[in-house]
Amino acid sequence: MTFKSTSISFIIAISFIGLSHAFFGTSLIWLLLPGTIFLMLLIYGSANMQSNFFTPAFCYAIGAEKQIALSFDDGPNHEFTPQVLSTLAQYNASATFFIIGKNIQGNENILKQIDAAGHGIGNHSHSHSFFIDFKSVQGFKDELNQTTESVFKIIGKRMKLFRPPYGVTTPNLAKASNGLNYNIIGWTIRSFDTTGVPAHIITRRVQTQIKPGVIILFHDTSDKTIQVLKQTLNFAKENGYKIVSVEQLLKIKAYE
Repeated sequence: MTFKSTSISFIIAISFIGLSHAFFGTSLIWLLLPGTIFLMLLIYGSANMQSNFFTPAFCYAIGAEKQIALSFDDGPNHEFTPQVLSTLAQYNASATFFIIGKNIQGNENILKQIDAAGHGIGNHSHSHSFFIDFKSVQGFKDELNQTTESVFKIIGKRMKLFRPPYGVTTPNLAKASNGLNYNIIGWTIRSFDTTGVPAHIITRRVQTQIKPGVIILFHDTSDKTIQVLKQTLNFAKENGYKIVSVEQLLKIKAYE
């Protein structure tokens, strides 16, 4: 099920109802049925990257060895990103950081630390605006390019991994990211570490879903994440899992 196939099916359905109305007097109220289904599928496809509705997205690794990938969104953060880096170093674990462009200013050294430690850096847009999903194709390209150029000036690398803000995809986002040759990265396990849920509940939720090939979504923006991260790393070590970056798990390049 993709946006293209759904659109074709919708056109066929309304055309059939239109012809039935013209030749047999069928009520046009039946148009509400395909219209409602089409709208529901658009909402589902936008909110669920694993559906690959608008564009393919990497959300897990099929047939992976006993490896899992850690990813962190919304940094760099001057208080918590260094704590995440320190914790990862203690466990000799790699990760991928999907950064927001507007957060780079004042945190340039942290970005250098992420890169120097061997972790991957991905694009998470420049603004992460609440209304970002209403942007045009060019608007999305500007968001991606602005962050890419900011990162390039600091570490000399051009990012090729993109995680859509809020995990929402749209036709314009798909056209923009594909046009700029980005790989769209989703997740398998959403930790919900930015919610009011206690750390021990989040930890248990994450651990019960861990299996080979999963990508875990964290945010390097709170002390709660540090607590959950430590417990997750302990669990992985005790159960024989190797912690790798997203690009290592998926065997793709983080930079061009």
